[in-house]
Amino acid sequence: MALSDNEQNTLSIDVGGSGIKGMVLNQKGEPLNDKVRIKTPRPANPRAVLETICRVAAQQPDYDRISIGFPGVVEFGVAKTAPNLDGDWSDVRLAADVERLTGKPCRAANDADVQGYGAIEGHGVEMVLTLGTGMGSAVFTNGHLAPNLELGHHPFSRKKTYEEMLCQAARKRIGKKKWNQRVQRAVDLIIPIWNPRRLYLGGGNAEKLTFELPDQVRIVSNDAGILGGIRLWEDELH
Repeated sequence: MALSDNEQNTLSIDVGGSGIKGMVLNQKGEPLNDKVRIKTPRPANPRAVLETICRVAAQQPDYDRISIGFPGVVEFGVAKTAPNLDGDWSDVRLAADVERLTGKPCRAANDADVQGYGAIEGHGVEMVLTLGTGMGSAVFTNGHLAPNLELGHHPFSRKKTYEEMLCQAARKRIGKKKWNQRVQRAVDLIIPIWNPRRLYLGGGNAEKLTFELPDQVRIVSNDAGILGGIRLWEDELH
């Protein structure tokens, strides 16, 4: 007999530029095991990343379905881009390939989209920026996602994009103080354009922010990228 949605456990996987993480959650979002993390392979081409996802999955307790947050544009489970990985990711059938390899139903979406699902309250316009190896973005209206917003590729300053100016490599190159100034400027530019009720800053580098945040801005745990995996199954866009 098939399990109802409120009885199914979800393996939520977050594919990052430096690590691939996974954890099984019950329908309430409660973790059923410790997070498993394996370094992102080098080169991070489709075959190697798929193999690593399967290694993460093999170290989990029982689960019924899989959610994947992926660092690039994903349309209906098909990867279109992956600027911080290696090889040709164009039209890689990510969800279908993982489903074939694990035998479990799978959904995949952009990693910032999934992190947003784990952070938002579901009221009004809410926006997410992820600050990690690259920079991701997502926008929601009353809890519904507008998928594949790639603000990171928009010009920011001196003919460079948001991602080029705010990525991890930039932080290491210019130092924490100047990097914080750049992030603060980005926030100041974004708020009057999108007018979000909430702007969430996540990703591995969000913990390095030191400037005073505007009232509607919140820092969220990087684990939101895993916790959002349940909500991915509640949105019919995927």
